[in-house]
Amino acid sequence: MPAMGSPPVKGFGQGDPALAAWTEAVYRPEDDVLRQIRERSVAAGLPPIQVGKMDALHLEVIARVSGARKAVEIGTLGGYSGVCLLRGMGSGGFLHTFELDPGRADLARRSFEHAGLADQVRVHVGPAAERLRGIEPDGPFDLVFVDADKAGYPGYLAWAEQHLRVGGVLLADNTFGFGHVHEDEPEGEDPGAMAALRRFSDRLARGGRFRATMLPTAEGMSLAVKIR
Repeated sequence: MPAMGSPPVKGFGQGDPALAAWTEAVYRPEDDVLRQIRERSVAAGLPPIQVGKMDALHLEVIARVSGARKAVEIGTLGGYSGVCLLRGMGSGGFLHTFELDPGRADLARRSFEHAGLADQVRVHVGPAAERLRGIEPDGPFDLVFVDADKAGYPGYLAWAEQHLRVGGVLLADNTFGFGHVHEDEPEGEDPGAMAALRRFSDRLARGGRFRATMLPTAEGMSLAVKIR
């Protein structure tokens, strides 16, 4: 029998569908409340761009381990990820979440109500780049999660640099650029958005304000702690 072990150069990420199915079966990331949010989002015609089941569990666990109580989410969609963040923050947590589309914002409010979390969240409607200024007096914040327009990521990072506390957590989804972030001429993706994601990662990793890593999910989720 061959010895257990790993190759000298380990792959980044795991694309095996059987392992993914096993992981979901063991960790059971989606309960009935989250399943219903997902189903309502589909029925309402929302695009299938919300975080995956395991990614949502990552959000809850990271919120818990970081002790976050004041959080900001940029990109609400149907409220799926926001519910997970609030679960991680517990009864003393509060979430400001930003959604550009009023219809999606209304759906998200219903999601928070069904989850019993309506008193712990405020859904802000409109461009986050403009609306974020309105919550700055409530800072500094413990956690910022970015999952919105990719071209806006550098600006959202600049905001987080100023309004996260030292020791606070930044999370950003889709930072692999759907598999194209490293390409100068991405097939099927906006080159400007991919360039913005590269600038985001370069500054996050080497700008001196954060210690950062990449969770090797299929979409890529950046995880960073503010150090100064």
